[in-house]
Amino acid sequence: MILQALVRHYEDLVARDAIAGPGWSKTKISYALEIDDEGQLLQAVSVMAQQQRGKKTMLLPQEMELPAPVPGRTGKSIKPNFLWDNASYILGIDEKGNPERAKDCFSASQKHHIELLSGVNCAPAQAIVAFFRNWDPKRAADHPALREHLDEILSGANLVFRYRGAFAQQDPAVREAWQRHYDDDSEGTLSVCLVTGQAAVPQEVHPSIKGVQGAQPSGAALVSFNGEAFESFGKEQSLNAPVGKYAAFAYTAVLNHLIADRRHNSLVGDTLVLCWAEGGDPAAQDLFSAYALGNDSDYAEEDIRNAVSALLAGETVDFDEGRIAPDTDFYLLGIAPNAARLSVRFFYRNTIGEFLKNVQAHYDRLRIVGGQTSYLSPWWLLQETVGGKARDKHNKSAANTKPQQETVSEKARDKSGMKNTAAALLRSILTNTPYPSTLLSGVELRIRAEREIKWRKAAILKAYYTKNRHPQVPKEVCTVSLNEQCTNTAYVLGRLFAVLERIQSEANPGVNATIKDKYFNSASATPARVFPMLIDLAQKHLRKLAGGQRICFDKRISGLCSLLQESFPDRMTLPQQGSFQLGYYHQKEKLFEKKEEK
Repeated sequence: MILQALVRHYEDLVARDAIAGPGWSKTKISYALEIDDEGQLLQAVSVMAQQQRGKKTMLLPQEMELPAPVPGRTGKSIKPNFLWDNASYILGIDEKGNPERAKDCFSASQKHHIELLSGVNCAPAQAIVAFFRNWDPKRAADHPALREHLDEILSGANLVFRYRGAFAQQDPAVREAWQRHYDDDSEGTLSVCLVTGQAAVPQEVHPSIKGVQGAQPSGAALVSFNGEAFESFGKEQSLNAPVGKYAAFAYTAVLNHLIADRRHNSLVGDTLVLCWAEGGDPAAQDLFSAYALGNDSDYAEEDIRNAVSALLAGETVDFDEGRIAPDTDFYLLGIAPNAARLSVRFFYRNTIGEFLKNVQAHYDRLRIVGGQTSYLSPWWLLQETVGGKARDKHNKSAANTKPQQETVSEKARDKSGMKNTAAALLRSILTNTPYPSTLLSGVELRIRAEREIKWRKAAILKAYYTKNRHPQVPKEVCTVSLNEQCTNTAYVLGRLFAVLERIQSEANPGVNATIKDKYFNSASATPARVFPMLIDLAQKHLRKLAGGQRICFDKRISGLCSLLQESFPDRMTLPQQGSFQLGYYHQKEKLFEKKEEK
């Protein structure tokens, strides 16, 4: 199901000219080797270009459409690419101190190119054949054309051939020769491809998938078998699950394309979330990734919200030079690194209208007074479950009011909680199912450690108990703002604690540590032991206040105590502590609001 959806998306992108065709892929190239009719190397020309990376402008390799890299190449194996490769294969030299291996690499590349291009009747092909026949690897390091860039070339840079100012891969005859070679299925036994259902020669080693954070830099596999325990009937490698060469190339090519498209994917914990729409139209990707994943967008938040509202109402909308219908099939794939492989955390298919409906329900549950943005992305939710301080940075311009993600020191945060919760949290949001308990436990641990509850944590508590109903956290507690009619004991105690804290702050302006810093956790867990002392302390603080202010706060204390209707409880459960924390947050925001009005 996953591979079939990926192959269909690949075909949609090929039809739109948005991805290279079968047998071709985007490759990063640093230098071009200019050769003449006799195959003599004239010069090595840098093709790197200035590119923006964050706030810096860097000189980086240029992406070119070239013959697809040979699958399954490792550090030990010798498998040459066509028309491009590193210095070991193209020039027969390296800086690893292994001249014999470099010589073998060049010989393999020499044989490969001569076999494919000897019969091609065009000048670039014959120039490349002449190059491989005449080139002497022993003299490569001293060649005058390489001297200027030799260190960069030997550092692993990819090289291509250029003839009379044009790249060899652009010549129609050369391209046809490669395509004919790539499509040749004469070698191997035909089998039914599990993806397309057609007879094809199975791909023994699937192409690598690159760019997943935490996976092998050289690439990881989604489908692979590398041990006898995973094999059946003596079938080795990927022959256990026969996938034709075309399907293997298509699904890996489109995965690499989606992973490289940082605008439309998001890393949540260790899970990389990829999304795409049926038909390959990027407009749906743009809207969903901006609204649900919190990615940057060229559109104002109001425009995004209006588009989402129209889709939720069943209307077709124009967005980002495309049209989005609410019944458009939409796909979400979550993958995570697992040694040399990739594990699938989730895969969902639904209409974009239904996905956005579930995301909207999630945002509605998160809505709370004091919130500084209309919606919180999953990335921001998970930041509230790990240690350290994340400063809230907001772009308050009219075009974008979403908080900006900042780089946080690894030492300041324990990432294990994010990894364990990410996939489960995304699943609950996308399918509108109960939130994972690890989300609540992570937030509660941070509240206890920091003895503070800010709007993000309060929003998570409200959303969690709104969706995951608990009898000790009634719906009267899970309101957007202060509910003065709520008589829930834990909620009222939270409100009372906020009032007592404000009294102390008003009586002692600039105090370094308030009762929150010393008694917040114990007050929410064992109220009977703490509140009598805090109320007695508050009476002493009240004597320092002016008459009108003292009377106002005294009435607040009396009114909240009258709502308790019983003595302070000895202990409160975790859900009751959640009610306490929401009551504290709501009351604190109310007190702050009144001070601002005054």
